Amino acid sequence: MINLFEYNWQVRDEWLNWCETIPEEELFKRRVGGVNSFHFTLFHIIEVEYSWIRAIQEKQDVPINYKDYPSMESLQSLSKDCRLEIASFFVDNPTFDGNKQIQPEWEKTSFSIQDILHHVIVHEVHHIGQLSIWAREIGVEPISASFIDRDMREVSDYLE
Repeated sequence: MINLFEYNWQVRDEWLNWCETIPEEELFKRRVGGVNSFHFTLFHIIEVEYSWIRAIQEKQDVPINYKDYPSMESLQSLSKDCRLEIASFFVDNPTFDGNKQIQPEWEKTSFSIQDILHHVIVHEVHHIGQLSIWAREIGVEPISASFIDRDMREVSDYLE
């Protein structure tokens, strides 16, 4: 399952870099579907992943304020900072009880760690699909979502 996080991180980095090539007004333009804009969708992906992984670690949620990340550069920095903590968790906990129940502070019910990890992976893939549709709407080739033929990094590589 870790390799799917590595995949998501690689694709996310490619989208963050891609966003630097389009006009700023396109980044922040409110769009149909998804969660508003290219910029906000990428923020949302990062924030959701970070919150859920902190929940698995039974750490308090750290709300991240969207207004603190007004540029693509700040969003790239947020992604790297959050990923560092998440990668460290995976490296330090190569095996964990996927059936263990976790109740995040923002939920009224508990979920297995395995279900949370699946949710986080699928959540990002879902939103990446939305970014791809929006890219085509503005006439720009989207980032490839293909898992095959990617030069994947190891999760520990993200600690460097």
